[in-house]
Amino acid sequence: MPIALISNVIPQPQNRSLRVVREVCLISGFALLTATLAQVRIPLGFTPVPVTGQTLAVLLAGATLGAWRGGGSQLLYWLLGMIGLPFYSNGTGGWDVATGPTMGYLVGFIFAAAVVGRLAEYRHDRHVLTSVAAMTMGSMIIYACGATWLAINLGIPLATGEKNAIALGVTPFLVGDVIKMCIAGAATASTWRFINRE
Repeated sequence: MPIALISNVIPQPQNRSLRVVREVCLISGFALLTATLAQVRIPLGFTPVPVTGQTLAVLLAGATLGAWRGGGSQLLYWLLGMIGLPFYSNGTGGWDVATGPTMGYLVGFIFAAAVVGRLAEYRHDRHVLTSVAAMTMGSMIIYACGATWLAINLGIPLATGEKNAIALGVTPFLVGDVIKMCIAGAATASTWRFINRE
């Protein structure tokens, strides 16, 4: 059974060089989308992790591009910010930011996009309920990676005590991320309805 992804709606050129250009454009396009939505930012005074729009781009990258290209777009995003481009939240970049308290989330973006992408390859993005479930799994991966690294970086417990990584890096973002999961799930399912109608 051929893998059917939203990005496959864009015709695959016969020419090998044009196929490479297409792949580069898709991967870099979603890296740029993640960088753009990273600037949608609400800082929280009690945690080094702000509320951003990044995770919406991560989930859409996986669902649109599939596992390898989705994960690759987020790896590219991390690396471009790491070399100093102002791709991270609040227009920041550089090694210190890329490996700072939020590094776990940046790494989590790669794995989350890959997992959501794999589920999309198995058509979990076709219906709202299964699509939202895939987005939920992706978000859980981001939380797991982000909170684990936050605990290590700040030298605090993961889940126990008055100040812990779950309280700083997961709980404040649950409501916003549920909204983003629903938006991403509805968007991909609606896109497929439109594609199938056409």
